[in-house]
This record gives sequence, C-alpha cells and structure tokens, in this order.
Amino acid sequence: MLLINVKAFLEREFAMSKGWKVDRRTKVIELRDDEVTTYVILSHRWLDQEVNYEEMVELAKMEGEERDEIRQRDGYRKILGSCEQAKRDGYEWLWVDTCCIDKRSSAELSEAINSMYRWYENSTVCYAYLHDLLGSSFPTASNKRTYPNSNGWPEWFSRGWTLQEMIAPSDVQFFNKDWQRIGDKRRLARALTDITRVPQHILTDGLSSNRPCVAQIISWAANRTTTRVEDRAYSLLGLLDVHMPMLYGEGKKAFHRLQLEIIRTSNDQSVFAWGQNERDGSILADDPSFFGVCYDMVLMDHNEFIEYLEGYIPGKELPTIEEDRFGVFPITNRGIQIWLLLRPLKGSRSVFEAWLPCYYGGTGGPVRINLALRESNYYRYFTLGGFATEGTLQFRQLYLRYQDLPHHNVTFEIDDSAITRNGFVYCGEYPGELMGDTLTLTNTDPLCVKVYCDSQADCHFAVGFGRCFGKDWIQFIYEKHASRRPWEDYAEEAYEEMLVKGPEYAQSMAAVRSRGECYGRVWVKHNHLPGSTRTVRTSYIVWESSRKCGVRIDAFPYPGFGNVSGEWTSVDVERTSDPSTDIQGLMICDNLRKLQDRYTVRVDGVTMVFSLAPNGIKLGDYGHFTDSSGFCCEGNIFSDLKSLVLELEITPRQHEISGRQLNDTDSDYVMAHHCISGDVPLTLYKPLGLSVPNNCHVNSLLASLSAHLTNGHLVTRVIQCVSEHSGERPRELDHPTGPHKYPRLDTNKCSIITCLCTIAQPFVWLQDRGTDPVSG
Repeated sequence: MLLINVKAFLEREFAMSKGWKVDRRTKVIELRDDEVTTYVILSHRWLDQEVNYEEMVELAKMEGEERDEIRQRDGYRKILGSCEQAKRDGYEWLWVDTCCIDKRSSAELSEAINSMYRWYENSTVCYAYLHDLLGSSFPTASNKRTYPNSNGWPEWFSRGWTLQEMIAPSDVQFFNKDWQRIGDKRRLARALTDITRVPQHILTDGLSSNRPCVAQIISWAANRTTTRVEDRAYSLLGLLDVHMPMLYGEGKKAFHRLQLEIIRTSNDQSVFAWGQNERDGSILADDPSFFGVCYDMVLMDHNEFIEYLEGYIPGKELPTIEEDRFGVFPITNRGIQIWLLLRPLKGSRSVFEAWLPCYYGGTGGPVRINLALRESNYYRYFTLGGFATEGTLQFRQLYLRYQDLPHHNVTFEIDDSAITRNGFVYCGEYPGELMGDTLTLTNTDPLCVKVYCDSQADCHFAVGFGRCFGKDWIQFIYEKHASRRPWEDYAEEAYEEMLVKGPEYAQSMAAVRSRGECYGRVWVKHNHLPGSTRTVRTSYIVWESSRKCGVRIDAFPYPGFGNVSGEWTSVDVERTSDPSTDIQGLMICDNLRKLQDRYTVRVDGVTMVFSLAPNGIKLGDYGHFTDSSGFCCEGNIFSDLKSLVLELEITPRQHEISGRQLNDTDSDYVMAHHCISGDVPLTLYKPLGLSVPNNCHVNSLLASLSAHLTNGHLVTRVIQCVSEHSGERPRELDHPTGPHKYPRLDTNKCSIITCLCTIAQPFVWLQDRGTDPVSG
C-alpha cells in the first residue's frame, strides 16, 4: 500500500510555509507492506476540495501560485492535521484514501477497494475526523437543526465508506473539527450502537467474534449514502468478506453483483430476506436500503430450523429436508437453483410463501417472502404481507430469477363516464391515495381498485388496474348483495384477491405479443352482471411508445348471446393514436382501400376523411373485404334490429356537410377534395351526413352479432346526396377563374344515393390474427 511519510511531509510543508527552497526529490508517499508496517489511517467525510495522488507527489515541483492554491484547500489542511496528530502520537506512516491511491490506474483503484477493509483492520489507530463537529464532546443525541442533511448526526455517520472504517480497526479515535480528541470506539460503543445499529460486541470485539448474518450486516448500510451509486456495494466488500472487480458506470448492478458473490461463497439464505414491500421481479435487492428491516435478523442452523418446523407443522405434512440440499444453491444461467419450503397463497395458483431459515430478533419464526411463478421461474413478488396460505408445505427445487426485469411507471387514462350515465354509482378507489381519472402505478403502488354499484341488481363490481413484472393488467370482479355491507369492505377484499392473482392476470393479458412501437394493443372484455340485464365492457388500449394506456368502461343491455364470456380478446392495431381512429366509439377506421379513393369534407365543422362508397351501400351495412379489396355486404344492423328480440333504440345521427362551394349563387353544391390530387374535386349536391350512434344500445347490438362476425367491418358514416351530378366533376366551365354554370335540377326526378362512406371495424368483432396486425 502507498503510505505518507509523516516526517517528510511535515518537513516539506514547513519549508514551503517559510518560502524556503524545497528538495524536489524528497518522497512524501512510499510503497510499504501493510502486514509489517506500523501505520495510522484516516477516516473522514470527503469534501469538494480534496488532494489527489498526483497533486501530492508533484506539489514541490509546482509554481508558487498553483502550489499555494492546493495548500489552502480543506482537503490538504485535513491531511496536514492528520500528519501532525500522527507525529504527536509517535507514528511515522499515515494512509489517507484521497492521496494514497493513484486513481489514474483502474487496476490500482480496484486493488485498493478490495484491500481497504484489510488496510483499516491492520492499522494501529484509525483517526475518525468529524469535520462538522464544533463541540469538544462526542454527540449523544440527534440534532436535526445542526445536521439537517445527515439524520441529525455529523455527516461521518451517514457515509457508506465510514461504516467499515468504524468496524474494521480495533482502535478508532474520534476528533472534532479542530483535531481535539473526543473519545474512542470502545468507550463510546453504546452511543455508537444507538447511532449506527451496529451491535456493541461487533464494535468492541470485531466481526470475527460472532459474525452476524449477511442481511444484518447489509442493514447497517441501509441509511448511508455515497457519491457514486456503485460505492454503496463496493463499500461493503470487506464487511461481507467477498472480492470483485470494480466497474464504475454499472449503477445498481454493482449491488446485484455483490449479492451474487455472497451467494457463491456462502449458504446464508438471509441474503433473500430483504423487505416485503420494495418491488417485484429479481430475487436480488436493488440497494442496501431494501435490508433496512433486517437490523436484528438471526440465522437458524439446520437442526434449529427442523425443530421449529416439527413444532409448527403436523408430522405427516413435514417434508423430508436433506441437509446437503438445504444449504446449496448454485448460480446458473436460468437462475439461482435452490431448494425451498413453499406454500401457495390462498386463491392463487402462482404466488407462494417461501420460508427461509432466519428470523427477526424476538420472533423466532422463519422469515417468509412471497415468490411468483412466471414462465417456469420464480420471482420476488410484492404484497403487503399477512395473506392466508393453503395446502401443504412442500420442499421444492426451483430457480430464482436474478436477472433484472424492466421497471417503469404506467399511467392509465380512465373514462368511466358511460357507467354513471347508465345508472351505475361510482363508489370510490382503494387504496384511497390513488385517486382520479389519470392513475399512475409504480413499484410501491402496483394496484388500484375502482368500485361501482349496480342498485338494479344489488351488486358491487370492481375494476382493478395493476402492473406486475413490467406488465400492465386490468381485471373485473363482482359480488352480489351489495346492500349488505359497505363498499369499502368489498374494495379491500377485492384488492387482496387481485393482488395475489396479479401474476396470472398479467400473463393472461400478455399472451398476445405486440409487433413493435408502431402498433398499439387493444383488449376488449365483456362481463355479464348476474341478476342484471346489463353487460359491462372494459376496453383497454395501449400505446407502446408512450407507456400510456387508455381505458373505457361502459355498460349496455345484455344481448343474451355473443361474446360475453368474461375473457379478453386482444388485437394489435396499427396507428391507434391516429385521429381517424374513433377510440371513444371503439372503432378502427378502414384504410384497406386505396388512398386515391379518399376525399375530405367538413362534417359539423370538422374535417374528416371518407372513401368512395361502393354501389348500393347503406349506413349500418356490415360484411368483409374480398381479396381484391371489394366490400362484400352480409347484412344491415338496422334491418337485423327488427328481427332481433331486443328492445333497443338506435336512430342514425344527422350531420351538416360543408366545404368550399362551387359558386356564390348556388349553395347546394359542396366540393369534396381528393386526398392525393387536391385539384380534382368531387361535386356533392345537397349532401347529408349520417352516422351510427355511439351509445349503449348500439354496443349491445354489436355484441349480439359478434359470434358470427369475427373480423367483420361496419359502415359507420355515410354522405348521401341527390343523384344527378353527384360524384361528378363540373361539366361546364366558362373559365378557370370565372363563374361555374350548372343546370338547375328537378329534385322530384332525382334519387338519393350514398356517395361517400367510412367503413370501420368494431373492436368487439376483432380477433387476433397472429402475425398480421389490424390496420388502423
């Protein structure tokens, strides 16, 4: 290790302070063997103005102004104070991390970090310098007014590296800002335990005396911080007796690597016992703070664990646990192969409670964590704890997934206005802090349940919005006899039921793979409310590129047949965010026609795109497109309505068609402009717009037809006009810039025809077609 020669440093500093000539050949830092050299070591809080190795070595060769700037730094004054204290105590060598590591060499930096615990352990004395402590006595009470940024204590107690610097040396001397000695580690052990949660016996006798479990050691660093996120892991290497290379830039993966190194060298299962409510996904924690609850955790040996199980579980249910299986868990490319005791959570096929051979002090019972089965691997799963289990405890070999899953917040934009318009009552949300029509779910808030009441059928129903393993999901459940208890009780029960089944819901909705960012994914589900005459439809639209989800909840009369099975139908839709996609009406506008057949007109003041209508087509016609892109009509919803035993009110909506007129004197003519060749207009005479209404009755009718109209198309809008001259270019032009002349028509002799139309696909008629997305 590189050490400061105390005498050489102080002599050089004295000469520079007097303005004397300095011998540039004098070495102030030398390479020594830490095993045979007597040295003191500094523990301190790094500040902005530290002095590095190169500056310390080259100081005597610098020009006066540059040299003086370094000598005035707080970091240099700190080294000077350490050398002066070492000289007073009779020591010749001093190690300071700021200037005794040549950080220009990554190999030397990595070696130093992996050796640092040993260096502190081998030191004769460690000087703990509290740069922000002004008083002459050691602090014994938290003072957040004086130390607001470090939990009420001097900053030294909040830093990651100083944890091992407090534990490793046998003798730690504490100094205040003015280098006054204010106590040592042994005499202050009780106060240090209160501040740091490190047990007194560790402070007085060291880690080797009675080494705690891995989880407890990591918990000591839970509330400490470092400048670089990687150092939160690297600063624990010596405490956990592991070594690994440094890879600055890897972020939280450094802590993942640390845990894997622990697993390779130890059979301590407490490494899996971090807090219950952090996140779901990898079995590895992201940060030492996840172990904050483990400060009093204790390991159970094999016999102790078996003895506990025998007293807790009937003998016939107690599995045979072989000790060699119990303590071995190799790391494979699939995951961590391990034998664990599992019991499923009540009502779930994929979430299990796993028992670990460790316990929190004072409880005596094994720590239990929740695991979720996903694609034959097991992941940590978020729950609030306290969920009931069922079935027999089984000793099972499984693979714990340690590879990280994508984690991002998801925002649901919810439109449930149609529910309240149709007689339902919105009760509220659970948990209550997640409120509003724009709902954002995070790692710590992965589920929200909205509850509604149908007084007609005396039932509650709940719609849950969740995320699990990076996947979003929505679920519908209901209960009868809503009047028997408050909705809040039902909401909490529904929340718990959905939480334990979240992995199943997520996997079910993810069954249809998205084809890329240019597509949106659409799910539609119908649930019939027993005892009611209505169906609840939940429609879920995902825009992959924006991580936003649109959700529409509405209700309509139950048609008695059709797709109301309660299962999701899913389809990938191209350009779902296109303005021509009627999201509210749950229609995907047709673009299967050739673009040169497209025209724009203004409908109720809004510009819309229409296609040329096939001969004889009418509003409400439904059918399919042939291979030649021709529309084949199979029926008409208005005609079918007469033959269906459904009391539905469906009246076409009328719209005003406007646009640039052909002349100032004849307002009956409107020009539709070609989408490609805008100079070739289409002449419309006395146009009238009609559309299929978007209401619960239409929804009911479409649902009733869904069974035999898979991937069907519907004529949703038409523009009708008088037949003569409609759809033709003007036949008489005096001059391109002059007035147009048209013969006056006798409307009594003219018929009404459909000139333009819009053909769309109702989502309720869609079916996923494998690799071919539906165009929008």
